[in-house]
Amino acid sequence: MSSIAVRRTALAASAAALALLVTACGGSSDDDGAAGDDKAKAGQSAPAGDSGESAPAGKALTAADLEKVALVQADVKNGEVTTKVPAKDDVAKGQVSTDDEACLPLALAQSAVAQGDPAASVKRSWQGQTEAPSESKGPDGQDMIDVSVDKIMLNLASYSDGGAEQALKDLGAAADKCAGGFVATAGSDKMKIVKVATATAPEGGDEAVAVDLRVNVGKETPGLMKVVVVRKGATLATFSAVNLSSMMTGAEFKVPAEVVDAQVAKLG
Repeated sequence: MSSIAVRRTALAASAAALALLVTACGGSSDDDGAAGDDKAKAGQSAPAGDSGESAPAGKALTAADLEKVALVQADVKNGEVTTKVPAKDDVAKGQVSTDDEACLPLALAQSAVAQGDPAASVKRSWQGQTEAPSESKGPDGQDMIDVSVDKIMLNLASYSDGGAEQALKDLGAAADKCAGGFVATAGSDKMKIVKVATATAPEGGDEAVAVDLRVNVGKETPGLMKVVVVRKGATLATFSAVNLSSMMTGAEFKVPAEVVDAQVAKLG
């Protein structure tokens, strides 16, 4: 049996480096929440119900309520959930800014910061890795394993008086207005987003928006970050996702569906 070497394309950086990539910039986007009779708009899931209208939001949850429905380790089979986000990952709203005010919702979402004026919000983080046989061989012809590291920063925020629907709408508008990019700052970190594009949003909520952010990493191909925001009633679940390899190479990656599905399911 040949020995197996590990290709540490993604694993070469530590969890701390991943956290730095996540918090190096703020990013968010919004959508108009409307859907056609037969299809959802690209980048947004179809709203609940048969009328083509978004499902109405319920009452705003308190911080204690959000803690009860926020992701915990028992909710996922893979990866590690952190229920108390460390200070280096916990960016405050006042620390996020953009060179174009219209793009601020994108920056907030990428930094896992609640948009608008929520009644309450809580944060979580998840980190996991997958391994797969590599198509290439090691220097001595040995089999290789590609290791991919993913991290998600999660924000749950509840709103009153239609605030969740408005925040999602503002998010979609920002994605449209800022398609050509913008500069964002989160704390002392600054990042240049060179392209914004909507992506296929997940189902399971009342409304959802997905956005891809292409980031200048000093290479010919920009890095890739992803933001997914799902509304369930009066609560928004914002997932800011980064894959270390994709951040460096710009290669496509998928936001871990297990994490998104588990959190959305807990919202009822």
